[in-house]
Amino acid sequence: MNFDDTPEEAAFRAVARDWIQANAPKELEAELKGGGFGNNGLKSVDPIQVAKAWQKKKADAGWACLHWPKEYGGRGATPIERVIWGQEEGVYGALSGLFIIGHGMCGPTVMAWADEATKQRLLPPLAAGEHIWCQLFSEPAGGSDLAGLRTAAIPATDGSGDWIINGQKIWTSGAQHSDYGIVITRTDPNVAKHKGLTMFWIDMKSPGIDIRPIKQANGQSGFNEVYFTDVRIPDSQRLGAVGDGWKVSLTTLMNERLSIGSGMPTGFPELFDFCMNLQTEDGLAIEDRSVRSRLAQYAVKASGLKYTGMRAISALSKGETPGPENSIGKLVAGATMQELAMFALDLQGQGGVVSDPEIAAAGARFQQMLLRSPATRVEGGTDEILRNIIAERVLGLPGDIRVDKDVAFKDIPTSGRG
Repeated sequence: MNFDDTPEEAAFRAVARDWIQANAPKELEAELKGGGFGNNGLKSVDPIQVAKAWQKKKADAGWACLHWPKEYGGRGATPIERVIWGQEEGVYGALSGLFIIGHGMCGPTVMAWADEATKQRLLPPLAAGEHIWCQLFSEPAGGSDLAGLRTAAIPATDGSGDWIINGQKIWTSGAQHSDYGIVITRTDPNVAKHKGLTMFWIDMKSPGIDIRPIKQANGQSGFNEVYFTDVRIPDSQRLGAVGDGWKVSLTTLMNERLSIGSGMPTGFPELFDFCMNLQTEDGLAIEDRSVRSRLAQYAVKASGLKYTGMRAISALSKGETPGPENSIGKLVAGATMQELAMFALDLQGQGGVVSDPEIAAAGARFQQMLLRSPATRVEGGTDEILRNIIAERVLGLPGDIRVDKDVAFKDIPTSGRG
């Protein structure tokens, strides 16, 4: 791969840089630089309103969802131009975190499976930041087994063609702020678990939806439980054919692994700067040979993640769809973030237990990172699931033995005594 800009790419970079310099909310730059993973650092303003305003400004100027077609609110840009924009947007890109699920996962699913009228209705407002979306997949009883979901959608008995949804989803990121979502349901329990599924898009303000934020160890509530009680939706909100929900969900999951895996930070630049300035009993931390050795290991991983992401971008530039190899980035980044945060706390000694950003070293950035990092190894596919995907679909190794593969979902035992 050649990482030098072509003349066309250089021209695009110059235009993007000029626009960002002229329009970015520079008064928020210092706060954004102090943010961490899962927290953009904004305290002086409403982060949701600021994020929406920045997204709308980008959309009005043609800089929203660069890779989307223009008719859906995008720019029709190349994957490489998308990378260039991300490099130039820099710290202001943190404002887009509110929309990553909608832009990176829900939007591409709607684009691939909805009818044209639905695309025109839903996608431009999503691109412009007018609406926030969430992804309603995981369930309490299913764990990492998405196909084990029990949220049911059954046809309404009044002949209207509507569907009635009952069940529960969990670990739904951003549900409390969302206007819409995509939800996968079980519509036929009499067939194997991967077959009787159907996907819908849903208005999160619909009667019967109850959203309950989950308090996390770091004090934030990014995840939620979502309960469905006799939620009625029209058949026009179905994505794909009845029973094709697993196929539709793969579109979401492949884009999810690309969105998360290619963009998940490890915290390495912040750790390097921290070590350059941290005073220990023996001098600056960076002068310690063992510290430099650990930094070198993290640098290698960070570099590997960068260029693995570039391979994915190169594949997209050739017209290929996101593949299972994108699981590698998410798997490595999540574990690296956790290890790196623990190392940063070890360097602080007893000060590592202080979580108050007013007095802790580095504003408690690494304390927050450590408390948030376990979630990165669960959301978007657990480490174990990702290893299976890489083993089976990238390396071609034999698959796990699945005794329930051809068993009707209703006949699968629900306990050890079943």
